[in-house]
Amino acid sequence: MTVMLLQMDSITKKYGEFSANRSIDFSLAAGEVHAIVGENGAGKTTLMRILYGMEQPTSGTIRINGKEVSFASPLDAIRGGIGMVHQHFMLFPSFTIAENIVIGNEPGTGAAFNRREAIKTVEGLCAQYGMKVDPNAVVSSSAPGVQQRVEILKVLYQGAEIIILDEPTGVLTPIEVQELLQAIKQLSKQGKSFILISHKLSEVLDVADRITVLRDGAVTGVVNKQETDAHQLSRLMVGRELAELDRVPITPGEKVLEVSDVTINGTKGKPVLDAVSLDVRAGEIVGIAGISGNGQSELLQVISGLAQADSGRLAVAGKDVTGMSTKEIREQGLAHIPEDRYVWGANRTATVMDTGLMGHQRRLQQNGFLKLKDIRKVVSGWVQKFSIKTGSLETSTQYLSGGNLQKLIVARELEQGTPFLIAAEPTRGVDIGAMETIHGELLKRRESGTGILLVSSELTEILKLSDRVLVMYEGRIVGELPAKEATEERVGLLMAGGA
Repeated sequence: MTVMLLQMDSITKKYGEFSANRSIDFSLAAGEVHAIVGENGAGKTTLMRILYGMEQPTSGTIRINGKEVSFASPLDAIRGGIGMVHQHFMLFPSFTIAENIVIGNEPGTGAAFNRREAIKTVEGLCAQYGMKVDPNAVVSSSAPGVQQRVEILKVLYQGAEIIILDEPTGVLTPIEVQELLQAIKQLSKQGKSFILISHKLSEVLDVADRITVLRDGAVTGVVNKQETDAHQLSRLMVGRELAELDRVPITPGEKVLEVSDVTINGTKGKPVLDAVSLDVRAGEIVGIAGISGNGQSELLQVISGLAQADSGRLAVAGKDVTGMSTKEIREQGLAHIPEDRYVWGANRTATVMDTGLMGHQRRLQQNGFLKLKDIRKVVSGWVQKFSIKTGSLETSTQYLSGGNLQKLIVARELEQGTPFLIAAEPTRGVDIGAMETIHGELLKRRESGTGILLVSSELTEILKLSDRVLVMYEGRIVGELPAKEATEERVGLLMAGGA
């Protein structure tokens, strides 16, 4: 019988009458990779927050090597041999890689930092665990895949035997994803144990030994990798069969977006956007693939009026919108699912109903007064259709989970009924069931004649939905492929700067 390094028994966490975790049992063996999958609100994050000392369970016990433990803080968990790599990197951009790894336990005497010893220590870690980084490189100039390795080396330096990875591949290229999965496999062979939270079932099935599925705060299944597949896991996650996407052939119509030679000048003579030109036609989805930071965000900001280009021309629905404000561009026929729901998509203190109303307020009023009854009916319909979990329409959006807020913003923008839609990271942070719904709705808009510009860090999403795929690298469009020619290998190579 395998001796378990970690045992979580009957973990329950209640917030008032709501149970986020309901008597969950979870175990982890030395050298094992154990994945946790589930929909938004299934209880994955709460369970890991309890393990990492960020929350206290209402009831239940945690044992490490058979000894009952209780962590009052993340620092307690780190001392107990647990490290966590968060979804968003927790690094200091202006520090070197060596400085980031040893911070908090720096080598040196007194207040004097021994930089040479820090570099030597990091080089030793790299050699021991087979993870290559340049200790002298500055984090801000390092690729996302390198930063991910820095995060893992940091928790290894802290002495972690159990490493929690929270959605670790969200900003990585396909090549970087494979490198990370290989590193996890190699580290597990050396005795390190991993808890992997991910919604990417192909990656889970590649690297995990066992998989625990949560739904509504409870365990619906614990399966060995060899005994399951993506279809079974999806069914355990959502409690039903998922529908297959059907992208029907459509002949694209008139151009609903024209971007001509748009340029944003950068520092040191290197442009952020370098004479970018593209178009989107009615009834087609044009996907833009690229590693985060290669100009996609700036391009979307220029198109939506959130930023101004130094040169170039823009047209939406056949109308020149160059230099117009966001409000004016939206009035010409633009809807926009923003890439950052908190910065661009919502006001944290606004209610669910007010957030749903944003952008619809002019059509849902009469004689200068909002038609509150109609607004309530419309937003309630979105809540039901997209399974948005909220106490009421008067709940502040700051109390919604990220995935539920995303679904609310997606519903709001899809219902604008504009000829052109920007869909930036439309399924970021949502579960597989909501992803199915959002993808289906995007295809319905395409079939109704809406032109969609899709930007996503999820390459599978780009390939699944797009009629054409554009690839951005260092502020330029370096490739265009029709859907039938856009493979992960070809697009991934272009994303990494290849020919």
